[in-house]
Amino acid sequence: MSLTAADRQEPRLALARLIAGHICLHACMAGMRMAAPLMALREGFSALAVGFLLSLFALTQVFLALPAGRFADRHALKRPVGLCVTVASAGACLALLFPAYPALCLSALMTGGATGVASISLQRHVGRAARNATELKKVFSWLAIGPAVSNFVGPLAAGLLIDHSGFRAAFLFMALLPLMTWYWVRRTVELPPVAPSPGAVSTKTWDLLRVPLMRRLMLVNWLLSSCWDVHTFVVPVLGHERGFSASQIGAILGAFALAATLVRVLLPFVASRLREWVVVSCAMLMTAALFAIYPLMVSALAMGACSVVLGLALGSVQPMIMSTLHQITPESRHGEALGLRLMAINASSVLMPLLFGTAGAVVGVSVVFWTVGLAVGSGAWPAWKLRPLNGPDKGP
Repeated sequence: MSLTAADRQEPRLALARLIAGHICLHACMAGMRMAAPLMALREGFSALAVGFLLSLFALTQVFLALPAGRFADRHALKRPVGLCVTVASAGACLALLFPAYPALCLSALMTGGATGVASISLQRHVGRAARNATELKKVFSWLAIGPAVSNFVGPLAAGLLIDHSGFRAAFLFMALLPLMTWYWVRRTVELPPVAPSPGAVSTKTWDLLRVPLMRRLMLVNWLLSSCWDVHTFVVPVLGHERGFSASQIGAILGAFALAATLVRVLLPFVASRLREWVVVSCAMLMTAALFAIYPLMVSALAMGACSVVLGLALGSVQPMIMSTLHQITPESRHGEALGLRLMAINASSVLMPLLFGTAGAVVGVSVVFWTVGLAVGSGAWPAWKLRPLNGPDKGP
């Protein structure tokens, strides 16, 4: 895969630069997502106000995802990323200059939206640059490591700066991180523009869902995204019910994140032997089995073991989903398809925790785990049928 003029013989270095750019921008949002609520709490705002603030990081991506996908299809990589760098840096600067709750809310909208739009452009670019299905799995496995790393780096850096130099220092550092993104991405050579497929008439994003494979992919993607959400929501509740300490609960969630990162590091080395639909359907069945036994675990060690296996299963899915998406949609509409996927994920992240909380209060969190496990297990058959086809089934 050739991404930059200087790297035509060094595709790995070229991809590494894009991953580094992704990490810097995503770390800005992750750091703001930790620092802004913490400042709001220290200023005396309620948990409800803090929850609303946190929802803004995902909410803005719900509305921007589809326009961002179409924008990326028209303007490729550097123009969307350049705009996102400017918006994210300005959002962090806003919190730096006006450290008040309204400014923090606007900052959340700006940094969250910018990160989502840039992710679509980066995913579209590396997907188009891949030469075959094996390369698609490899590059998306590497690219998926970026958010995992930034979710560790951003909050850690923000926390250290807050403790030693105050909130303004943390916001200043967050404002500088997006500039590093532009440093890594600016030398990328744009890929040739893609003309619409011959005979293509429809330009409505929703027409992509007329393709059976796309509908199956969105269903499977939504089910798996819900599994991430329910795990993040239920584990602290179960841990609290069992009397675990905060560090034990954090270690259980941390083990999940580390396992998800580890499997994404290993996937590129075995990508040629994997089939997307096999990996996804097996991961869904494994997740269903783990969700069935997870609430029965009474010790932190047992829950941690389940968390590790669950992280391996769910961590393997995103590269496969992304590879499939690029194979079943027309090349000229990859950005739209990515935007549609991102919109569904963020809408789920906004709505599903509310649903889980309501259901958990009525029937208990164990029932929530089992219900979602049953749903994701039933999705294994549609996942098995996600075999990319050539020809007319690639959609409008």
